[in-house]
Amino acid sequence: MSRTHVLAAALIAAACATPAVAQQQQQPPFATTKVEGTDGVYIFRNGGAQSMFIVTKDGVIATDPIGYQRPEGVTDYVNEIKKVTDKPIKYLIYSHHHFDHISGGKPFKDAGARVIAHKNAKAKLAQTKNPNVVMPDETFDKTKTIKLGGTTLELSYLGLNHSDSNIVMRLPKEKIVFVVDTIPVGQIPGRGFIDMFPLEAEDFIKKVIAMDWDRLIPGHPGVGGRLGTKQDARDQLRLLQEASAEMKPLGIPGKCWGAEKDIKLTSFKDWPGYPANLEFIGRRYCGVWGRGT
Repeated sequence: MSRTHVLAAALIAAACATPAVAQQQQQPPFATTKVEGTDGVYIFRNGGAQSMFIVTKDGVIATDPIGYQRPEGVTDYVNEIKKVTDKPIKYLIYSHHHFDHISGGKPFKDAGARVIAHKNAKAKLAQTKNPNVVMPDETFDKTKTIKLGGTTLELSYLGLNHSDSNIVMRLPKEKIVFVVDTIPVGQIPGRGFIDMFPLEAEDFIKKVIAMDWDRLIPGHPGVGGRLGTKQDARDQLRLLQEASAEMKPLGIPGKCWGAEKDIKLTSFKDWPGYPANLEFIGRRYCGVWGRGT
């Protein structure tokens, strides 16, 4: 294989944080799944991204329109909701400000949904002015609780993590959380790690673990399509801690740059995304320990 083909293969692998390319190719372009044991909690997948929506007797709470790589999937999303219920879509909640999760919200807005996001997300969106992203109607700082049709959804900002606007959405009755990007389920984080706040993310994961929940819906399908557990969160925390420990002795004396390609994380060698995505993790921790950024 030529060097060009090797590099191309590596870039493709790195781009696919979750799920693997082969897995995506074997799947239909979108799917809707009811979360087992719940009355009205569903997962909608569009390509390699997924969102949660909750059906109540008075309306629907939807999250992330996920129309970035497959814009027609947003219409599929709305239509899938209509197959489940004739109740109106009352809310659309953004997990954070990254376009791969919140592009394409217009069909939800046209359906009457009120768009809610963290205040930092709105500030970033006001700067970028992406025409494919609907601006939030309402923002919050630390917490917000939505009550609709007998269902309670808690929104919490627990500090910097995958971004400065990423929130946790928790259904207390169902003991389910929806957490996008910061806690992948059973796999190595992908190239989105380049804008991670690593040390703060470690604290964020600890706070998520301390919350009362049993199952985690990730923003990209977990390994085998499964939901996450607290053990998955602990495993991701350990991954970050081990990556930090590897890069710190190189970063502090200024020996980090270039060496980030040699990060090992051997405890996770059997996980999907290894070794293609390791460099992104090593580079980010080089920034922390080598430059203080």
